[in-house]
Amino acid sequence: MGGAFLAAALLARLGSRIELPTIPLFILAGILLGPHTPGIVLVSDPHELEMLSALGLVLLLFYLGLEFHLDDLKAGGRKMALAGGAYLALNVGAGLGFGFALGWGTSEALVLAGVLGISSSAIVTKILVDLGRIGNPETKPILGIIVVEDIFLALYLAALQPILSGADSLSAALADGGKAFGFLLLLALAARFGKKVIGRLINTKDDELLVISFLGTAVFMAGVSEWFGVADAIGAFMVGLMLGSTTSGDRIRTLVHPLRDAFGAIFFFAFGLSINPGDLPKVLWPVLAAVALTLTMNIVAGLVAARIYHFGSGPAANVATTLVARGEFALILATMAAGAALDARLAPFIAGYVLILAVLGPLAAAKSHWLARVLPGGGRGGGDGGGGDDGGPSGDDTSDGDLTLAKASGA
Repeated sequence: MGGAFLAAALLARLGSRIELPTIPLFILAGILLGPHTPGIVLVSDPHELEMLSALGLVLLLFYLGLEFHLDDLKAGGRKMALAGGAYLALNVGAGLGFGFALGWGTSEALVLAGVLGISSSAIVTKILVDLGRIGNPETKPILGIIVVEDIFLALYLAALQPILSGADSLSAALADGGKAFGFLLLLALAARFGKKVIGRLINTKDDELLVISFLGTAVFMAGVSEWFGVADAIGAFMVGLMLGSTTSGDRIRTLVHPLRDAFGAIFFFAFGLSINPGDLPKVLWPVLAAVALTLTMNIVAGLVAARIYHFGSGPAANVATTLVARGEFALILATMAAGAALDARLAPFIAGYVLILAVLGPLAAAKSHWLARVLPGGGRGGGDGGGGDDGGPSGDDTSDGDLTLAKASGA
């Protein structure tokens, strides 16, 4: 584990000299030092880091919840639902059509719909933090789309599981989906009406006790969420949503930073361990076609979100490029597909697709101002799209600017 931390840190330091984002470098460290490439093998079995990797994902989404204010969700819920629904319709629909076009089978097409349709919450969060965009106006629709995706994810997995297992019980699928939705609703009500009670329970002047309290709560609720059929990350997100509005919220945001960064690095390193570059050539052309399709759909989704929120070309480019990365959820689907004995080409396809977009996503987000120049309105001062490290607005006509997120202190 020490070698994994050091290798990730060394590559990230080298990459920072040429202004490369850290995410693809952490992933590259995992690939180079994993069991699928020649040379030094630090970790022969990716499952050895499974718990640490899960903790990294939980902390990334917990931090995201801390920065996402309930007032923003309440005031902008309709627009978030519209933007998230449009994103899912475009990307999941395109993924389903692509899956049928490949001709690998109906179950495979249903898996590919989720693979191509759902963004990586972990990578999106890291991009927003690294680029200093947490406080940007367009970050609100980005986070809203992630929330809508996670709700869809719970229902999608509940419906997909009986299909992959060969079960034909629609009632069982509906029961699982209802259980997941009911748990999400319960968490949302607790976040909305129970923050005073939760605030009193969590509050303490001792930083050590506060760290143990919020970390234990986030991890515990992540585990409970999995038991209810909801992604563990969304449980951690909801805990962050609750605690971010309490009197201890600012201190928690400060104290969680080193934990988030350290275990987030391990999450991406472990992600790299699972990728076997030798499997990629046989599915190269389908992977490249899927990447091109995803890039196109994300640009369209960015323009739709900008239209809903009355943003210019800069924020539209930020939305399109920030959400393009695919990651942890696609790998979960790859594991499910392997267990269901689906087409053998599916696993290497997912690995190649995720690897390219996990690397391309942060790079594209950092250079989103290039895309902003060619989008409608890009030549008329529609925003630079860069988002800037100052975290300020990056577009024009931000009518919802008064609903910005919390200050990204230390981000």
